[in-house]
Amino acid sequence: MMLNLQPGQKLARGVARHLRSHSFVSVEEFIPARGLRVDVMALGPKGELWVVECKSSRADFQSDSKWEGYLEWCDRYFWAVDTEFPTDLLPDGTGLIVADAYDAEILRMAPEHKVAAARRKVLIQKFATQAARRLQAYRDPGVAALLSDSPADEPS
Repeated sequence: MMLNLQPGQKLARGVARHLRSHSFVSVEEFIPARGLRVDVMALGPKGELWVVECKSSRADFQSDSKWEGYLEWCDRYFWAVDTEFPTDLLPDGTGLIVADAYDAEILRMAPEHKVAAARRKVLIQKFATQAARRLQAYRDPGVAALLSDSPADEPS
């Protein structure tokens, strides 16, 4: 099956592949709370939570006004961009990943700001729930409509 991915989706795929080499698993287009959708939420082997926002162009970055709202939902926050992206636009105090559709490299580690234990527990449960629903919908497309996220699943 050939996928027709958008530029940001290609970056997300490369990021997910790279993070897997560091023993992280990820969910793309993860919804940590109502009104928020992160491009990649990664869960590390020690329970660490990383958010990666994929920006395919200057215009894509400049139109993103929600990114600071994602900081409270992760231990580390990263931007993923391609090699042509003007990285001087990216805010200090955030991580930097350069990616393509096939792989990525962490160029600047994001500073750590630990998520509170109660929020971490809820986020990890939501991560597992979203991943399991997607797997079930993939394996059984007829049940996909029954598996949409409900407000009861959202962390507080």
